[in-house]
Amino acid sequence: MTHLSRRSFTLAALAGAGMTAACGNGIGSVNADTIDARVNKTLDYLYTQYPNVRDVADKSVGQLVMPLVTEAGLFVGGGYGRGALRVNDVTVDYYSTAKGSFGFQMGAQQYAHVLFFMTEAALQKFRRSSGWAVGADMEYVFSDVGENLRADTTTATAPVLAVVFGQAGLLMGASLEGMKYTRIIP
Repeated sequence: MTHLSRRSFTLAALAGAGMTAACGNGIGSVNADTIDARVNKTLDYLYTQYPNVRDVADKSVGQLVMPLVTEAGLFVGGGYGRGALRVNDVTVDYYSTAKGSFGFQMGAQQYAHVLFFMTEAALQKFRRSSGWAVGADMEYVFSDVGENLRADTTTATAPVLAVVFGQAGLLMGASLEGMKYTRIIP
């Protein structure tokens, strides 16, 4: 039985994330204006295609918008994307997200996601961290399968709500588990 050390896993995950650079999400060439333009288009698309999301947005204190996350893998995989944190419809910071994975997987996919911070405490925890990982305080509301999204009593108590949409590609099961978000300077 082989033993995979943390160092080996980390190196493999970084190699997988490097593979995603060739998938056209603009790694290394994205500036603040480009990120803001992509965030605007992503939010326009989200609110047009899923109008009930506007209710969630109106109740949130901030949104982290990742317009394009690219994942790829062949047993070892990774993902990467860039986006912006908006508070009161104004960009306050820019973030990258990275993900590493190991296991039976083959293919690539791209998708967008928005994290809605429903409490000031959740937003401040996110902003103060040096690298925030998705945890138990997040609840998926919608995952691009034609569901009707509402901010109801179930979703109203979650500190962070995630909306994943616009999936394209051959790698099944877009999930934000294992994602780490880090503040960047574009």
